[in-house]
Amino acid sequence: MRNAELGNNDKFVTNQLMHTKVFGFAGYSGSGKTTLIEQLIPLLAADGLRVSLVKHTHHGFDIDKPGKDSYRFRQAGAQEVMLAGAQRWALMHELSDESEPVLADLLAHMSACDVVLVEGFRSIEIPKMEVYRPSTGHALIHPVFPNVVAVASDAAIEVPPHLPLLDLNDVAAIADFVKRFLKIRQSNV
Repeated sequence: MRNAELGNNDKFVTNQLMHTKVFGFAGYSGSGKTTLIEQLIPLLAADGLRVSLVKHTHHGFDIDKPGKDSYRFRQAGAQEVMLAGAQRWALMHELSDESEPVLADLLAHMSACDVVLVEGFRSIEIPKMEVYRPSTGHALIHPVFPNVVAVASDAAIEVPPHLPLLDLNDVAAIADFVKRFLKIRQSNV
């Protein structure tokens, strides 16, 4: 696969709401976005980076379970329910009549970190890597979404010369690309 060049990344480097770097991954279902991010997080963390993640879904979801106290509180009408324990805490917010939150609002709720990885939100103006597997039968999305700054694929495909093409199976190279694109210092961890 072609050696990745960075191109023009100045308009993306910092998030205006916070000083955290934000980088997204977009592609069709089954392309490998979640698997890639799951493998990418430990590599970034091993370099001393604090990594957070926002995942967008077009489907309704519920992280709660019927019958649990928190579920019952939500069913009773609580707008927010927070679960807290020794290992983690989680805040569930019911949108009710509110519109779906935009990424900037979600980022404002997150704690300070070095980089926020974003899965989905393909039309939001953040730098993103298209994750593409020809075997899914879908078309590439970068022609429609101009914020794609690189493509990761498991096949040698044709992409415009301004887009780096990375091997989807070379997660270390993808981690290096993300860090260089966002101008994140390399750690000596």
